[in-house]
Amino acid sequence: MLKHIRREINSRRGKGNTAAAPEMSYEGAAQILKRTNIIAPEYYTRYDVKRGLRNANGTGVVVGLTHIGEVVGYELSEDNRKIPMEGKLYYRGYDIEDLVANCIQEDRFGFEEATYLLIMGELPTRSELEAFNEELGKHRSLPLGFARDMILTAPSNNIMNKLARSVLALYCYDDNPDDISIENVLRQSVSLIGYFPAIICYAYQAKSTYYDNKSLHLHEPIPELSTSENILRMLRPLGEYTELEARLLDICMIIHAEHGGGNNSSFTTQLVSSTGTDTYSAIAAAVGSLKGPKHGGANIAVVNMINNIKKNVPDINNRGKLDDYLVKILRKEAHDRTGLVYGMGHAIYTLSDPRAKLLKGMAKKLAEDKGMIDDFLLCDYIERNVPGLYAEVHGKEINMPANVDLYSGFVYDALDIPADVATPLFATARLSGWCAHRIEELVAGGRLMRPAYMSVQDHLDYIPMKDRKGSLIK
Repeated sequence: MLKHIRREINSRRGKGNTAAAPEMSYEGAAQILKRTNIIAPEYYTRYDVKRGLRNANGTGVVVGLTHIGEVVGYELSEDNRKIPMEGKLYYRGYDIEDLVANCIQEDRFGFEEATYLLIMGELPTRSELEAFNEELGKHRSLPLGFARDMILTAPSNNIMNKLARSVLALYCYDDNPDDISIENVLRQSVSLIGYFPAIICYAYQAKSTYYDNKSLHLHEPIPELSTSENILRMLRPLGEYTELEARLLDICMIIHAEHGGGNNSSFTTQLVSSTGTDTYSAIAAAVGSLKGPKHGGANIAVVNMINNIKKNVPDINNRGKLDDYLVKILRKEAHDRTGLVYGMGHAIYTLSDPRAKLLKGMAKKLAEDKGMIDDFLLCDYIERNVPGLYAEVHGKEINMPANVDLYSGFVYDALDIPADVATPLFATARLSGWCAHRIEELVAGGRLMRPAYMSVQDHLDYIPMKDRKGSLIK
């Protein structure tokens, strides 16, 4: 049949001539694309273009205002130099360290409270939080048939891919998907926050069965349980978890819920929301942003790096051998040869990352409980010694605090959370911030975001077909 169709097509093209048609060369096309899309670096300076939305001193270009999150890592001098300071992170004006400390002191889960605060703009009363949790509980279970038809029937080898597809599919299960009134968007936001844990856990189970030949374990979420408890329960074959595990995952989710409007995925949410599109399209776009390894994959990079170090330095208590291998990493001679020690340094925080500080104390407790104290001490050693090793290798000192990924990567590993689920788990936490930024954009924005690009392409005279020389055809 296919041969018959090809002959028919060739017959119509060449009046019976069955000679092979020209074939496009993707290798040749790639060379053309690399040549025609180069932009000379000096143009950015000549035209004062903020490449990557970054100022010359590395700070982000201010493109908006927000009440939701604030990231503080330095002060600016009169001549625009960064003055290092201890890092601070605020949710709606409240210090993240106070939010976490209060949850620990009162021995309760706090992610739902942080979510309420980010979206509503106020700390909830006890009765308001109970009502919010009850509403979330109504959306812990996916719509009837969704898991079977949208997740299990078409599994993906990448959970973030399946998450984005599932978010878009939920549009079809909404009786009022395109209404962008604040009341309706809030309803959609709460339902998505409730659905995300089941989506990522079921997507992982489907992936494990279809691609890794493992048994399928599907646990129905329990409305009365917290987000972190439901995630651990649905991820694990027998649904078991300890109180310490659930509490630590809860803290991870609190500190990942928001990081200012300037991070790529939150900005994506605002950008797409400014078009007036539906909630599902906006959140799916944010998921696509976070899927990128430059944004959402850093915690996986830490786990991979730690495993590589342990493989090449069997006795990690031999600090001399450990230093030698870290130096090789910094010199681009080991691991992935990027010269990066993942989990160290941050674009904004200069002296400390408050999220890393919060996680470190709880991570130590988990390490002691799991018999992983050596792995924890390895992270601690990297935090304390890599800045000095960097200075030796590169001949200059820079501010290089441990960032949140150094200890969140360890925590996920200690919790037996598969690497496939690390970034989707990040998305589940950050969804709270995305929803808050979407609502803020709809309330306070009201104008289509339309950035300007300057063309640096010369104007050319048109070339007739007979005079062109190409390199695309094999």
